[in-house]
Amino acid sequence: MLTERQKEILKIIVLEYIKLAKPVGSNLICDTLNCSSATIRSEMATLEELGLLEKTHTSSGRVPSEKGYRYYVDNLMEIKKMSAEDMLKLQIIFHNNQLQFNDCVAESLKLISEMTNYTSIKLGSASHENTLKEISIVPLNDDNLIVIVVTNMGYVEHKNISLPNVDINDVKKTVNLINNMIVGTPIDEVSEKLEFEIKPIIANYVEEHEKLYNAFYNVFNNFASKNVDVIGKRNILKHKEFDNIEKVSRILDKFEDDNIANLVDEIKERGNDINIYIGKENNIDDDMTVIETSYKTPQEEGKLVVVGPKRMDYDRVVALLEFIKENIENQGDR
Repeated sequence: MLTERQKEILKIIVLEYIKLAKPVGSNLICDTLNCSSATIRSEMATLEELGLLEKTHTSSGRVPSEKGYRYYVDNLMEIKKMSAEDMLKLQIIFHNNQLQFNDCVAESLKLISEMTNYTSIKLGSASHENTLKEISIVPLNDDNLIVIVVTNMGYVEHKNISLPNVDINDVKKTVNLINNMIVGTPIDEVSEKLEFEIKPIIANYVEEHEKLYNAFYNVFNNFASKNVDVIGKRNILKHKEFDNIEKVSRILDKFEDDNIANLVDEIKERGNDINIYIGKENNIDDDMTVIETSYKTPQEEGKLVVVGPKRMDYDRVVALLEFIKENIENQGDR
């Protein structure tokens, strides 16, 4: 159990280290709390013994430990009110009637990444309530075309596919077959219906049936699975903790779409509106923090994630994510 003074000292050290990335000495705390340096050094030594602070080799000051960050987040953090400037920038995005739902989400996460210098991620998937309304094609040339999938909720997905040496009339027959047989099917069940209902009879209608089946199966499988946007991957280079080329290279590899989707999915959710995973609590990197929240709209459900150093501006990120989550869900209900 920490005393009130120990809590104040820990909070000051966390906030100063977040801001300056330099070990915090007793002098600064003396000025803030109006205590003697001997008293502050004694309290800092106690916090170090409790595992909440660490002493660096290059300075007599202290830095927060992973346990110290966790104590701060769970017991001392006060969520900042968003600045008028931050709120205005985000409101402009969500009040722009020219932007589609997905564009609003992408633009808001891009803005978060720019404002914080962290990496922002969206993991989304079409929900079970999305059913197939229509599939259509737009030929680009003899070998390539765009497949357009539309759901009953107005969600639209485009995918370029290559079908060399396949007659366009056979493609149209396959599209008609899909529209006639599986319109109204939940998006996350379409791939299964393709395999068990379309595949057995498609050979009776078209020659290159294997190519066509595989192409459309992949379209629907990708549509129903996680779609990932990773914004600001290289922002870690702006933080002092990441000056090791090998370490940065490993983290950037993890930021590839499929890798980051799997890593975030593997993190055991705490079940809160906003979840914070510090250092070893996440499986991305011991020197990083992952803050995430889930959202759900009639069109889609997914996660919003911000990844940065353990020395993260926690209260600001939480406030930003709460604001975006609320606006996404309000936008999706329209």
